[in-house]
Amino acid sequence: MRRNLLLVAALAVAVLVGLLLLRGGEEDRFASYCEVVTEHREDVGAALSAGPTTGLLRALPSFEELAEESPDDIRADWTLVVERITALEEALDGAGVDPATYRFDQPPADLSADDKAAIDAAAARLGAADTATALAHVEQQARDVCKTPLST
Repeated sequence: MRRNLLLVAALAVAVLVGLLLLRGGEEDRFASYCEVVTEHREDVGAALSAGPTTGLLRALPSFEELAEESPDDIRADWTLVVERITALEEALDGAGVDPATYRFDQPPADLSADDKAAIDAAAARLGAADTATALAHVEQQARDVCKTPLST
């Protein structure tokens, strides 16, 4: 009986220590994420000043790092943002189109209908409400948890 009590007590201590270590790891995860947010604020701000589409494409490397470092509660939002921007980048690259000069209302004359459709579909997904919501979530997370905006 005493042996069982000691075993239960040891198990309870092990579980408690494990939970404390996990909690500390999550706090470190937030600290690490906030460091990356701070490191990329100027880069993201400079990229986004290029305009909505070109800016998001230029911010993609920073966004990818932020997504990689993001805590679990915001990871799905970052994943969606990165996937949508990447899809547009791939559609533009696949069509051989320069994002800085591409105009959705006046595409190049030699752009195939399939390439235009792929670009339009990727742009529509990037401009969709769920993408805007995800972007709002990651911005709010930076403000609430890191006490700083995502960009300058």
